Amino acid sequence: MIHLRTVLLAGFTFAATVASGQALPCRLALALALDTSSSVDQDERRLQLEGLATALEDGEVREAVLGLPGTAISFFVYEWSGQYDHRVLQDWIAVSEAWHLDGIAANLRKDWPRNANRPTALGTALEFGRKAFANVETCFEFKIDVSGDGRNNDGIPPENLYEWRDFDGITVNALVIGQETHGLTSYFENLVIRGPGAFVIEARDFEDYGRAMKEKLIREIGVPQMGMLEGQDARDRALSDFQDRRVVKR
Repeated sequence: MIHLRTVLLAGFTFAATVASGQALPCRLALALALDTSSSVDQDERRLQLEGLATALEDGEVREAVLGLPGTAISFFVYEWSGQYDHRVLQDWIAVSEAWHLDGIAANLRKDWPRNANRPTALGTALEFGRKAFANVETCFEFKIDVSGDGRNNDGIPPENLYEWRDFDGITVNALVIGQETHGLTSYFENLVIRGPGAFVIEARDFEDYGRAMKEKLIREIGVPQMGMLEGQDARDRALSDFQDRRVVKR
């Protein structure tokens, strides 16, 4: 068994609820993993945090997140580096209102001290995300969104992890940073991403991270076609179908 040491720092946590006090049905549990390995300096780390915060404030991203009223998306954000170095920046939060996204963005902009400067343990970063799903409510989909600027060089490789751990029902997508220099896209496409519709988005460098994260979130959430539903009857049918197809948390 892989033992992970979790460093939890205080952050705000709140739940999106309907007027009756019942939690809204979760259509997606999304774990966002940010790379803080030794190849990422403090400025580049801040660019990731700011890029994600800015993406969550973008109007198109918000339209995707909030595009199916009566449901929520649960977000979880953590940093990763060595195989025992993970830090939760935002614990699970069910998002159904714009102010929820404002809160996550503000949380990401806190003065977070650097947690580690270790090798690139991509496999255990994914395992950390997989285990986090045990703490989220029943959801329709489970996805890990991992950012990275290098190949695994510490601990279990992703391709072996998928053989030894149960990732059934979990999609892994990736945001590759600096692929023009490192040629990482094929590595992530062949060995890291998995699941139906899994994909890789490329950022030219850390300055381009925010733009790439916006594109990735819109594609990952996959709500534009739901947003095209016209009329309350169509939305009600979509919501009913979603509720019927939800899967139990892992």
